[in-house]
Amino acid sequence: MQEQKTNMDTIVSLCKRRGFIFQGSEIYGGIGGFWDYGPLGVELKNNIKRAWWRAVVQERDDVVGLDAAIIMNPTTWKASGHVDTFADPMVDCKSCKRRFRADQLEGDRCPECGGELTEARMFNLMFKTFVGPVEDDASVAYLRPETAQGIFVNFENVVTTTRKKLPFGIAQIGKAFRNEITPGNFIFRDREFEQMEIEYFVRPGTDEELHRHWVDERLGWYRRHGLSDSNIRVRRLEPEEQAHYAKDTFEIEYLFPMGWSELEGIANRTDYDLGRHAEFSGQPLKYFDDETNEHITPYVIEPSAGVDRSVLAFLFDAYAEEEVRGEKRTVLRLHRALAPIKVAVLPLSRNEALTPTAREVWAKLRKHFMTQYDDAQSIGRRYRRQDEIGTPYCVTVDFDTLEDKAVTVRDRDSMEQERAPIEGLAEMLRNRIEGDG
Repeated sequence: MQEQKTNMDTIVSLCKRRGFIFQGSEIYGGIGGFWDYGPLGVELKNNIKRAWWRAVVQERDDVVGLDAAIIMNPTTWKASGHVDTFADPMVDCKSCKRRFRADQLEGDRCPECGGELTEARMFNLMFKTFVGPVEDDASVAYLRPETAQGIFVNFENVVTTTRKKLPFGIAQIGKAFRNEITPGNFIFRDREFEQMEIEYFVRPGTDEELHRHWVDERLGWYRRHGLSDSNIRVRRLEPEEQAHYAKDTFEIEYLFPMGWSELEGIANRTDYDLGRHAEFSGQPLKYFDDETNEHITPYVIEPSAGVDRSVLAFLFDAYAEEEVRGEKRTVLRLHRALAPIKVAVLPLSRNEALTPTAREVWAKLRKHFMTQYDDAQSIGRRYRRQDEIGTPYCVTVDFDTLEDKAVTVRDRDSMEQERAPIEGLAEMLRNRIEGDG
């Protein structure tokens, strides 16, 4: 197995220091499994979601979008099986009182203090809440543990309003909540997280071919956006690893510091979900085929990715430390589409002769890109700061700018610099940021 060169502590430190990710409720000591995305983190996260949406909805003619409610009728979770089966085995240490997932332990003693463990008991992972003013059994509801069910219960609504023909998909990005017994590995396993999911409805008999299509499609997306081949792979789950509803499942895995771990699952869910919701709701969730004049229950191919895990993988893969002219340079080689800040405007100094022109350039560029203006410390230190947060291009306004109306454009990866006129600068940068490669 290839050695992962960057450890978790390095990325956690970078995220806190530069404003990517903070511990949730940090001033009160934090709360396990909840994280806040800072000014740079929210841009990176949004850029990942935009890139995903563009690839699976905007650029395709067979997938439409949806944004379903987080709290659903509780019968939804009975039909899906979550009320009865969405649970993990939990044990407690009788000495230090720590709590663990039983299926993640080696041996029968506490991994923290060596104490005796309780018998395992099943713990449902759904967060329970109440709808309305009275907290009783009739008002129980749940924060959704996945976004998929919101798509299934809207199947008929989408078919009716879009008139899509099989095969077609419904895509959704949204929050989900799981009361994990042991969240950990930074943002890899959270209690509040975000999913990017597609439910792709297909004719039974075509499901295996289209399943493979989506595996290839999703693997290609990660590669196009910067993940290296040596750190990403596809693994087919063994029969005993499959969910009870799955005919077949592949996982796209990334080589995190804790080893190969799931980045995205692509499952063949057959007609399980539509069948269950039809049974519990009494509504016939079928597709009418005009050509064959028959009603069929489609099979479903589900590519399901974690936004937070994607953030973590892209950060790991982009992070590099190198020596440049005897000095250490830390750089995030994020794909240009994902970089939080696209362009930084840096006056050579705080000289009052440069500031007006530099701010004029900044005003023009920020209409088109997420930008930063930085005039603190030496130009070299400012370049290093922008390298560390992944900014693809720096634009420097110097004293020559006052004469030739041109600026110096510096490339993050090559560190090469070139002179470019202010007139047409935004278009030149857009072509490079949105170009291939």
